[in-house]
Amino acid sequence: MSDTNPLDILKKALLLEMRGRSFYAKVARQTEMEPVREFFEMMAAEEKQHVNELSRQYKAYQAEGRFVESTEEDGKDSVATGVLTDQLKKRITAASFEAAAVSAAMSMEQKAISLYAKEAKSAADPKAQQVYQWLADWERNHLEVLAEIDREITENIWNDNNFWPF
Repeated sequence: MSDTNPLDILKKALLLEMRGRSFYAKVARQTEMEPVREFFEMMAAEEKQHVNELSRQYKAYQAEGRFVESTEEDGKDSVATGVLTDQLKKRITAASFEAAAVSAAMSMEQKAISLYAKEAKSAADPKAQQVYQWLADWERNHLEVLAEIDREITENIWNDNNFWPF
């Protein structure tokens, strides 16, 4: 697969988003904690939005050889304001399935950010830059939320086990 062909880049991006959506939906189905389920359901829904936008861009590029104006919002604070609560962070323990899912999700989001940021920087088409930057920003927001949860989980386990040196 070429790393410069926009259709190949969009295919790679679609695959990343589909995998993310599938992962988040599976975690949501498997958790027994309602706040955690809601969080991962929202993450899955946002990945679906990304799939929809990328599919629209793919069809446009395939038919017309160009990207189209993005219709999506910027995604700022979408997850954080909707579901990120103290209850959610307290319910996830460091050794739990949900904590492992947060860690795996961070890795997935970082991979997506890297792809989108690289393409936003190198794309000659301003609309392509806009689409890739939108995705990079939204995924960066996801990563920040996940990292905050991970930090809280880590601090909770350190407190519970007296790992602090003071």
